[in-house]
Amino acid sequence: MSGRTRLALCAALATLLAATSLVPLMETPTWLVQAAVLIGCQTAVGIVARRVPTPRPVTVLAQLATSVLLLTALFVGDRAVAGFLPGPDTVTAFAELVRTGGDDIGRYAIPAPLTDGVRLVLISGVLLIGLAVDVLAVTCRSAAPAGLPLLALYSVAAGIGGGEAGWVWFLLAAAGYLLLLLAEGRDRLSQWGRVFGGPPSTRGRVLGGLESGGGSARPVRTGRRIGALTLGIALVVPLALPALDGGLLGETGRGRGTGDAEGGTISAVNPLVSLQNSLNQPEDREVMRYTTNTPDTQEMYLRIVALDSFDGSAWKPSVRDIGDVPSTFPDPAGLSPEVKRSEVTTRIEAAGWYAQDWLPMPFPASGVEIDGRWRYEPVGRTLVGDHGQTTKGADYQVRSLIVQPTAAQLAEAPAPPPEFKQEFTRIPGSLPDVVEETARRVTAGASNDYERAVKLQDWFAVDGGFTYDTEVAAGSGSAAIARFLQQKQGFCVHFSFSMAAMARTLGIPARVAVGFTPGTPQSDGKMSVGLRDAHAWPELYFEGAGWTRFEPTPARGSTPDYTQPDTPAGSPSTPAGTPSETASSAPSAAPSASESCSVEQKRLDGGCGTAAPAVTAGSSGGGPPVGTILLITLGVVAALTVPFLPMLWRLRKRAVRLGASGGRTDSDAATRVLLVWRELLDTAWDHGIAPDASETPRTTAARIARVARLDTGAAESLRKVAEAVEQVLYAPAPRAAAGLADEVRAVRGALRASMGRWAGLRALLAPRSAVRVVWALSDRWQALRGRAGGGLARLRARFPVRGGAEAP
Repeated sequence: MSGRTRLALCAALATLLAATSLVPLMETPTWLVQAAVLIGCQTAVGIVARRVPTPRPVTVLAQLATSVLLLTALFVGDRAVAGFLPGPDTVTAFAELVRTGGDDIGRYAIPAPLTDGVRLVLISGVLLIGLAVDVLAVTCRSAAPAGLPLLALYSVAAGIGGGEAGWVWFLLAAAGYLLLLLAEGRDRLSQWGRVFGGPPSTRGRVLGGLESGGGSARPVRTGRRIGALTLGIALVVPLALPALDGGLLGETGRGRGTGDAEGGTISAVNPLVSLQNSLNQPEDREVMRYTTNTPDTQEMYLRIVALDSFDGSAWKPSVRDIGDVPSTFPDPAGLSPEVKRSEVTTRIEAAGWYAQDWLPMPFPASGVEIDGRWRYEPVGRTLVGDHGQTTKGADYQVRSLIVQPTAAQLAEAPAPPPEFKQEFTRIPGSLPDVVEETARRVTAGASNDYERAVKLQDWFAVDGGFTYDTEVAAGSGSAAIARFLQQKQGFCVHFSFSMAAMARTLGIPARVAVGFTPGTPQSDGKMSVGLRDAHAWPELYFEGAGWTRFEPTPARGSTPDYTQPDTPAGSPSTPAGTPSETASSAPSAAPSASESCSVEQKRLDGGCGTAAPAVTAGSSGGGPPVGTILLITLGVVAALTVPFLPMLWRLRKRAVRLGASGGRTDSDAATRVLLVWRELLDTAWDHGIAPDASETPRTTAARIARVARLDTGAAESLRKVAEAVEQVLYAPAPRAAAGLADEVRAVRGALRASMGRWAGLRALLAPRSAVRVVWALSDRWQALRGRAGGGLARLRARFPVRGGAEAP
């Protein structure tokens, strides 16, 4: 294989590895298989064009034309001439697909459905990046600048996906780029001829192995080591830097304060990814413990932050001004002295592993006593760590209010201030009309905002036919809310996001709170809060009561007393359809958080999940084609089979070698004994004792017994096999030796026992001796090249070139 061909293949592979970072953005990864096929065709055209050879611009144009023809056949073949030649109709069809693809990208949340438009944008984008990498690295022979389009491809995925483009995808993209650089370096190095890197190995091919295959092996191997070291540093160094990533419920959020001691801002973050990761942990790890002086803990929701900005793609906290933490917080916005309240004190101890920026507190907090660098955001009444300050191992005390408005007070609440209402009822233009239409249909007959809020809560929790389902896929956009209203399956984030959005369409100020339910009581009187107690709930604003909690999620949390049927009602403003007639059909004595969601249920169901409504819409049709399914199936089978091929090869080889040790005549005794000897050498090699072709069989047996510290019985078995080898090699009349297979099995068992469990597992799953397959293939390839070269020479000799001297 020529250097340019190898470089072109590495460029295509690097592009595909970088494109894998886009996989988390889509619901299905089938587009990547199609992109791989098209990039393969594009690369093949480039390889053939360079072999002709053709001018560089012609090569690039040929590759570009091939890509256009393939895209035409794949996406708009029904409108193309002969199914693949572009025409006027295909241009219009492509423009329409690109337009719809752009709209779908802006409308759907991650992971988005793989519509035809999105698929075209993805595949054509990857093809263009692949062509740019091929042009730079192969056509222009400059692989280093080819990292720029690869970086652009990964940056798009990281920018759109946020936390979805994690270190695994970075590792794949970086490995592809390093592979491209190494291929170019090897190609340039080979043009200088053989490179002498020192004296040859004295151990022969068994120890030299792949290193004996060419003069440039040592520099290339050094390059691989440098690349691996650099990539390792790139992955490890960010882990040592403080607060580079995280989330509201994970280890370290990104809502840190910035600025000097007099001011600053708090960043807008999206907690969905971190919240979902926390709730999907296989173990319900304890996040914190607390004690409180109130006997009723059903209202002790530990609130982290409020998501008050809805831009159509996600709910998130707004960018706010922050300042120093006051000794006593100002009165909550909109809270009237006429509303009943009581102050409680809570002592919270965060776990030593739980390190994130936002401080969990009961709402509304009126004061906090905590050490460290914390800043206060007055609108959300939250505390955020300043420049690396986290909750890790924090021990703090919070004074908070338990606000108990009545149904009458909420029903009679006056309108909020115009500026306040305008900010917290803002909805994006992308919100589907069905959201508002459903909200007005559900709340028909209600005469005030309180009744509308209760009707919405009860519709989600009881009357609307919704089911609690933690398996629904993630999504957080406007269209996802509309689909949730149609599918009626989800968990807390689905319910809270949807109710808050519907309340805003009705003119009720609303936001979403993220935090934890009260947790589970312990025998020592403390409350334990775990990861699976994470929760999201809507807060609606009523003048006089302030921000008020509602609970639309079935089987989670506790339904507030002021929405219960036995809540006093009947004030002059209460209409005939009183709140008691529209309230939840749940029992009047609302169960506590720990009662309505038992520990067993939390562990089995995974608690309140965080993925927003599922995005299931996609391109029309009855599912993926048979070819796609077949490709996916083959890919899965290959992924499950390829890692075990070395093990399967060794098992097969062992059975053949040891099975040949009996049942035959003495005439092939040498063959049988040497097969057994090869199996013994490979068994020792698999356990880390490499063979040495310069040693005699007896010396090799002694070395294996010494290195592995074998017992007397195993050493004796080794000696018997070695003596049998010497006998068949040097005796005038070789004779068969009985029981050698059993001796090898005894040695193998002793090696497995003496070398340790890890070495035995490595010997089974990743046997070192499997490299013999590579050597055999290399020998066959060299032999094939030799025969082909000889045949070509004979043809040239038989049919000499006329009109000039033969080419050398």
